[in-house]
Amino acid sequence: MRKDLGSKTYLFPMPVLIIGTYDDQGLPNAMNAAWGTIRDYGIVEINLGPHKTTDNILLKKAFSIAFATKEYVKEADYVGIVSQNEVKNKLEIANFHTTKSKFVDAPIIEEFPVSLECSLIKMDENGVVLGQIVNVNATEEVLDEKGNIDVTKMHLIAYEPAGHRYLELTNVVGHAFKDGLQLKK
Repeated sequence: MRKDLGSKTYLFPMPVLIIGTYDDQGLPNAMNAAWGTIRDYGIVEINLGPHKTTDNILLKKAFSIAFATKEYVKEADYVGIVSQNEVKNKLEIANFHTTKSKFVDAPIIEEFPVSLECSLIKMDENGVVLGQIVNVNATEEVLDEKGNIDVTKMHLIAYEPAGHRYLELTNVVGHAFKDGLQLKK
């Protein structure tokens, strides 16, 4: 038996993305966002709504996207529930350390192993941001022997909107563009 739940913002899993920006004083900021996806090859779309982060993106025309990990669940959640408008040093409180991207005017949070460095393409009046991925930055610890990112080494978390929980994503259960070939005649 199935049950109708009505209209909900349920899309599983939702990545926990940490959006990094600089404000007008050069102070780094970060925001937790789960409504993000790849829009096209090399283009990301994130629905942020109006925030200090969107003000910073419009100002600097750049942002970074880090993928949150289980080791920093508490800190990742904190930067999503506290605004830089109220707490100027929220990255310091979260004990996050940043370096400036070599490619765009945005910070990279050192605690997260992979970051996308993006330039702003456009933002609409609702805070939907389109960005061009200029560079992908990764720590060596999450690379495989060929120099590619091995997601199973990252301990990624996802947001589960039905229960407002963070879940770890790690188990490989198949291989895209390969496993389905078994059914092809």
